[in-house]
Amino acid sequence: MRAVALAGAMAVVSGLACILFGLLRLGFVTELLSKPIRYGYMNGIALTVLISQLPKLFGFSIDGGGPLRDLWAIGVAIGEGRSNWTTFLLGAGTLVIILLLKGHKRIPGILVAVIAATLVVGALDLGENAGVAVLGALPQGLPAFAIPWITWGDLDTVVIGGLAVALVSFADTSVLSRVYALRTRTHVDPNQEMVGLGAANLAAGFFQGFPISSSSSRTPVAEAAGARTQLTGVVGALAVALMLLLAPDLLRNLPTSALAAVVIAAALGLFEFADLRRIWRIQRWEFWLSVGCTAGVAVLGVIPGIGLAILVAVIEFLWDGWRPHFAVLGRAEGIKGYHDIKRYPDARRIPGLVLFRWDAPLFFANAELFRERVLDAIDESPTPVRWLVVAAEPVTSVDVTAADVLAELDQTLQAAGIELCFAEMKDPVKDKLKRFGLFAHLGEETFFPTLGVAVSAYVAAHEVEWKDWEERQA
Repeated sequence: MRAVALAGAMAVVSGLACILFGLLRLGFVTELLSKPIRYGYMNGIALTVLISQLPKLFGFSIDGGGPLRDLWAIGVAIGEGRSNWTTFLLGAGTLVIILLLKGHKRIPGILVAVIAATLVVGALDLGENAGVAVLGALPQGLPAFAIPWITWGDLDTVVIGGLAVALVSFADTSVLSRVYALRTRTHVDPNQEMVGLGAANLAAGFFQGFPISSSSSRTPVAEAAGARTQLTGVVGALAVALMLLLAPDLLRNLPTSALAAVVIAAALGLFEFADLRRIWRIQRWEFWLSVGCTAGVAVLGVIPGIGLAILVAVIEFLWDGWRPHFAVLGRAEGIKGYHDIKRYPDARRIPGLVLFRWDAPLFFANAELFRERVLDAIDESPTPVRWLVVAAEPVTSVDVTAADVLAELDQTLQAAGIELCFAEMKDPVKDKLKRFGLFAHLGEETFFPTLGVAVSAYVAAHEVEWKDWEERQA
C-alpha cells in the first residue's frame, strides 16, 4: 500500500506539472522539429518498439538496457535455447493473420487474430501444458478514490520523481502527437495535450494509479485498429471498466506473444521510407539528419533521442542564421528590380553605389560576419564607393550586439567617406533601432522605403549618369 501511495503521489505531482506546462504554453518546443527530424524520430520509435516486443514473441524476458543491448541480449537468449517455440508460433501466427487481413477494411484483423490466439490457448490449455505466458485474470471491480498519503521523508523523492515523469511525458507526448498529426494531416495543440495529460495523471493519482503518458506502442496499435478521434479513448476506457466489473477472466488465456504481435504489426506501419526517398533526392543533408535522429533514438533511447533531435534542430536553425546568404545587387536587363550579380553577371552596377542584401535577422552570431561581408563588397566594387545601401527587407530582427556592430560599421564607413543607408527596412525593426538609439544616430534621411528610391536619391545627390532599364528603353 505504501508503494501504491508513492505512485499515486508521483502521478499527482506529474499531473500538476503537466497542467502548468500547458498553461505556460511550452508546447512550442515541438515546433523546433522539422519534417526529416520527425521522420527520424518516428523510425527510431518504430525500431525501438519492434525490438522491445521480440522477447515476448519468443517467450522469454531480458533486462532492458536500450535497443542495441536488447538486440544483443535477444540473440544470446535465442542461442542459449531459452525460446518457447509454442509461444513463438502463436505470436507469429497472430502476426501473419494481422498482416494478411490488413488490406481488408471491413474485417478487424487485429481483433480476429487476438480472439483466435486466445481460443487456441484456452482450448489446448497451452498455459499449463506448454508454458505459454498468458495475461491471466484481471482484478475485479473499479479502483476507489483514495488520497495518496505519504510521509514527509518521501516528499522530496516524490516531487523530484513526479517532475521527472512530467518532463518525460511532456517530451514524448508532444513529439508523438505532432508526428501523428503530420501523418493524419490533422491539427494538434500541444499545450492542450499537456493539460489533458495532466488531468489524466491527477485522476490516476487519486484512484490508486501511477503516472501515465502517451504510449509509443499503444498509439500505433490504436491507429492500426482504425482509431481516428479521441472517442477511441472513451470507448476503450468504458470497455476496460466493463471488463473489470463483469468479466475479469475474459482475457485470462490471451497469450502475451499475441499482444507482442499486435504491437509489432503496428510498429511496422510506423516506418517512413517513401518521403525519405524524396528528401534524399532534393536535399541529402536533411536525409542524413533524419537517419542520425533514428540512430539517436535507437542507440540512446526514446527520451534522449528526443533531446538529441531538438538539439540538432536548434543547431540547424542557428546555422542557417549564422551563415546566411547575402548578395551584392545590380540592374539586370529586362528584369524589374535589383538582383544578385552572381546570378546575373551582366547586371549593371551604379558607379559609386553598393547595394548589399542580407538574407537573415541580424543578431549576435552573424553580426561580425555581416560587417566583414559589407567591407568585402566595398573592396570589390569596381568604382570608389560613396554610398552603401543595405537592402534590409529580409532582415526581420536586430539585437543589441548587432546594433552596436552597425554603429561601429557606420563610424568605419564615415571615416572612409562612405554613407551607410538602408532600404525597405520593416517598421518593427526600425522600432528596435529607435529604442537602441541607432535610428537617431544614423539619421532618418538614411532610411528609404524602396531600393528604387534609394538609387534615385543617390543619383540626384551625386549627379551620376544612370538610367534604369525602363528609361533606356524609352
